[in-house]
Amino acid sequence: MQRILGVLMTATFIALSTSTIAQQKTIVLRAARLFDGREMRTPGLVVVSGSRITAVGSSAAIPAGAQIIDLGDATISPGFIDAHTHLSGMYNADYRRGLLDSLQQGIPEQTLLATDNLKKTLMAGITTVRDVGSSDQIDVGLRNAAAAGIIPGPRMLVAVKAIGSTGGHCDDQNGFRPGLFGHESTPEQGVINTPDEGRRAVRLNIKYGADVIKICATGGVLSMTDEVDIPQLTQEEMNAIVDEAHTLRKKTAAHAHGAEGAKRAIRAGIDSIEHGAFLDDEALDLMKARGTYYIPTLMALEGGKEILAKGGYPPPVAQKMTAAIESIGQVVRKAIAKGVTIGMGTDAAVYPHGRNTEEFHLMTGLGMAPLQALRAATSVDADLLGVQNRIGTLDVGKIADVIAMPGDPIQNIRQTEKVFFVMKEGVIYRHDLERK
Repeated sequence: MQRILGVLMTATFIALSTSTIAQQKTIVLRAARLFDGREMRTPGLVVVSGSRITAVGSSAAIPAGAQIIDLGDATISPGFIDAHTHLSGMYNADYRRGLLDSLQQGIPEQTLLATDNLKKTLMAGITTVRDVGSSDQIDVGLRNAAAAGIIPGPRMLVAVKAIGSTGGHCDDQNGFRPGLFGHESTPEQGVINTPDEGRRAVRLNIKYGADVIKICATGGVLSMTDEVDIPQLTQEEMNAIVDEAHTLRKKTAAHAHGAEGAKRAIRAGIDSIEHGAFLDDEALDLMKARGTYYIPTLMALEGGKEILAKGGYPPPVAQKMTAAIESIGQVVRKAIAKGVTIGMGTDAAVYPHGRNTEEFHLMTGLGMAPLQALRAATSVDADLLGVQNRIGTLDVGKIADVIAMPGDPIQNIRQTEKVFFVMKEGVIYRHDLERK
């Protein structure tokens, strides 16, 4: 028995030692240029040891024995951040078919299908996401599995249950017949009707693993029975939810299409407004004054256009989607002109997963400078998520989330859609040049 234990202990020690050596491997990435999360620099060089960045810039010394990866005429960048995803949600161009699938599929099947969404997202160069609404703890499971390296995927900050009012956009029973689910919507499901219930819902979400608190301040495009621009929480309810979240040191995000609901959220101290298709000047000015971030999720509307063209929405949803598409461009142009801080988020699941980086050309198409768009998905989003001390820029000591795309995205922003190298926490997940 002693001999067996000794063999097992030796094997364990060797495995741990090998793992430590592997983690400490030094990799040098070289390319024609480097976007560090703030500015473009030439040439580009990043030294990675284990999971951390140890040197940046052309003057950095190359350690002896390091593996050198020459990426050529490319741009090295921090891994992109998508501040608005639903990775457990399955895209479907047929609205009713998608609803039926979600009711028929068991939780294990939904979770396994979602792992493919994570992989597609990571391979597109998105190394971190803020996932703002799921069900049945699927987002928590995906987050933990990706963090443990069990499945390939981005780092996930999850919301567990989005919080809203009875019959509102965040009420999962909205649009279904009474009694179908066997229970009424409650704070346990993220549905509240008083400030105290709002505080309870926040506490429950955090109890079950939430990194961020997401609320529905107004109606939604894809929900069947509510109007898209009306407020759905009172000012007192908003105040309680945001106060409780901030007291418990969690960031907050508000789904808000309509101006009045958005203004209530902003006054409550919300950290970001999501979508904002019908924001007015007062709301945008309030955001600027209070430092509220804006996540326009333009890809959601791009996906909406494609589904509209296929006749995939029922009439009430089609009408709301059309109105949002017609309004969003003017809102975003005003936000840019007013100097509102804009981050990058896409509402992945409303369009096919993996197309996240198409958001860049939609942002620049409305007047955002390419450099500003790149910052939105790196340093700006890192600040919004409260992880700027770990990711978002290529700085010594930060986590080695590093990607590369061909050419210069400042000259052609659509180069962001051609990411060919992805490293997350020092592990290479994609290296297309290596296969050639």
